[in-house]
Amino acid sequence: MSDKLAINEIPVDDTSNGIDELTASKGISESATSDGIVELNLSSDIAEMESNPVSQANIQPNLQKPGYACIKSEFLVTNYKPVVLTEFLSDETKLQIEKEVCTSEAEPPAKKAKLKGRNKHRPRNEKIQSKDKMCPSILRDQVCNYGDKCIFSHDRIDFMKRKPEDLGNSCYLFKTFGKCHYGLTCRFAKSHLSETLENVIDNEIYQNTNKVKAINELAAEVKKKLWKKKYNFQAADSIVKEVNKNFQMKNNLNLQKPLNSEDHRKESLIEQHSESPKQQTDQSNSIKQETPENNLPANKGNTLDERTSCTTELKSELSQIPQEKRECVGCLLDEEMIPLRPAEKPKIDFRNKLYLAPLTTVGNLPFRRICKSYGADITCGEMALSTQLLQGKLSEWSLIKRHPSEDIFGVQLCGAYPDTMTRCAQLLKETAQIDFIDINCGCPIDLICKKGAGSALLSKPGKLEQICRSMKAVMGDMPLTVKLRTGESDGKNVAHTLIPRLQSAGVSLVTLHGRSKAQRYTKLSDWNYIAECAALGMPIYGNGDILSYEDVNLHMQQSGVSGVMIARGALIKPWIFTEIKEERHWDISSGERFDILRTYTNYGLEHWGSDQQGVDNTRRFLLEWLSFLHRYIPVGVLEVVPQRINERPPYFVGRNDLETLMASASCADWIKLSEMLLGPVPDNFHFLPKHKANAYQ
Repeated sequence: MSDKLAINEIPVDDTSNGIDELTASKGISESATSDGIVELNLSSDIAEMESNPVSQANIQPNLQKPGYACIKSEFLVTNYKPVVLTEFLSDETKLQIEKEVCTSEAEPPAKKAKLKGRNKHRPRNEKIQSKDKMCPSILRDQVCNYGDKCIFSHDRIDFMKRKPEDLGNSCYLFKTFGKCHYGLTCRFAKSHLSETLENVIDNEIYQNTNKVKAINELAAEVKKKLWKKKYNFQAADSIVKEVNKNFQMKNNLNLQKPLNSEDHRKESLIEQHSESPKQQTDQSNSIKQETPENNLPANKGNTLDERTSCTTELKSELSQIPQEKRECVGCLLDEEMIPLRPAEKPKIDFRNKLYLAPLTTVGNLPFRRICKSYGADITCGEMALSTQLLQGKLSEWSLIKRHPSEDIFGVQLCGAYPDTMTRCAQLLKETAQIDFIDINCGCPIDLICKKGAGSALLSKPGKLEQICRSMKAVMGDMPLTVKLRTGESDGKNVAHTLIPRLQSAGVSLVTLHGRSKAQRYTKLSDWNYIAECAALGMPIYGNGDILSYEDVNLHMQQSGVSGVMIARGALIKPWIFTEIKEERHWDISSGERFDILRTYTNYGLEHWGSDQQGVDNTRRFLLEWLSFLHRYIPVGVLEVVPQRINERPPYFVGRNDLETLMASASCADWIKLSEMLLGPVPDNFHFLPKHKANAYQ
């Protein structure tokens, strides 16, 4: 690790405050950890860092500032003078700083560069070239069908000469499962390679341990059909056509009536809120899937919901499709041979559950496993684009992978048109093991909204209703949920006008984030408006600014929501689910928090791989998570408990060196933590933080 990344560069004061002792006397050792992940002597270093208390040289009476958390005076740091590490700045920001310094007196002063906001167009690390990778067939001890034309390397000895030094002496995958499928490409290959460079298998562990594979892998047959555009979407296309036809007829009828007709207004309200008494009773008593009486037999090819607006003509058209031509993907299940009775079909009870929000980039499978272990009830995959799923892009299909520990798991789809969204719903219904599908109507990113998806659907209620009706028709008895924001701009809330239409379209649950698209994540979440929407009679989950069990209890009592969705609160402290269920403030130690990072690293190596590409991916996603995790303020440091999500922590030191390091907002210190888990970063490694302010040291 370069000297410029050491934390002792922080120019706090001439007197040591305990931070300087962290790296001045500690380097990265070259012995393996107890669990064999990295080539570091963590067992002694971490224990010493935890037991090394900080000095009390810089003590000042605690002066509470607006917007800042209240920290005990003995932990506050005074006279802090941060410096900027230019290696964590974008080229555009560097150019602005250079102009500011080089401006002569004769020239007008250049605009001062502010390290605020987000770094856009963040660069990615260079991909490993094919010639530097080992051929997969050779790794499996098979004959490569491409022979000399293969773009990968076939020379084991040459590959080992060019391969960087291993990161450790013990491989987590080999130690846990008895076999590492990455063979000599593993960055910890010393522990499972013979002298002849053959991959060793520990038969005792391998036979007694079944490696749990991720669910929802894209099958080769399905992928081939998607690539060649030969997948049968006849059911979805017919439904979209019929729903669109009904909407056109409805619009024509509305045009024939006077615009100022009071009868027309009343008729529209009645139509929006019309439900059978049976449905009203079920909605008020429980938050479940559709009633058993409205479920169709589980027969492939007849996946239409009786409660949708599909006509008899459409049903007869679908029934004319020969049985042998109907789409059948995967294994033949028992319920396909012997249809289940309506009462036997499993239902999802969404009441009083803790819902981990779908989080782009950071809400990956290893992170969801961490949250699941701490008590999350419902998990959802990262936002996936419907068009790319239909194209069979493997990078997009990786977002919907599911771990077996996720007992209630959904997929969040993002799209702008009924045809693509309905096709994607049919594809997932037939090929993936999921419990529900969620429609993203809350993403504020311009790239998504300019295409008519995300928050842009908030201003298109007709199209959103068409999407919901079409998807629900093809999904059958699978629940459909929608994630909303309050509206597109401040002061112009529209969610309360959308919820009745979504309810009539068959949506089972609505999650409402109490901010508008324009707010993004600034200001406080409007829980008063969430309470107004919850009073409309539809199951509502509230979302926004939850960081303690007290927040959950307050919002559940005052707003009347059916449950809560937790997003940034889970990123800042994933053990929040345990705190909520046990109703306590957990003063978790720095050693326990470091163990969480170690577990995440293990899950990352298992999910992304232990080769160079897998290690790089694990490190990058770990750094992305640390950009949120460092915001946590330990309970023992706070003067006033609990911590509020909108309060910034002032500069403070922890109760030991490790706690101080984990509280650092500097990207350089995040990289140091990653090196403690995954070894030194490669020479060509570059990570640009999401926020410019994280370049301060």
